Amino acid sequence: MNPWPFVAAAYIVAVGLTTALLLWAFASMRRAEAAAESMRRK
Repeated sequence: MNPWPFVAAAYIVAVGLTTALLLWAFASMRRAEAAAESMRRK
């Protein structure tokens, strides 16, 4: 049984989830910055 398709799939999943985590963290950071800025203006 050839293990390379499973290795490739694991890398694809890892890269996809890492990208999703980075996008989620970036969006969360932007929301926090917007909230802090709105508090500063009040």
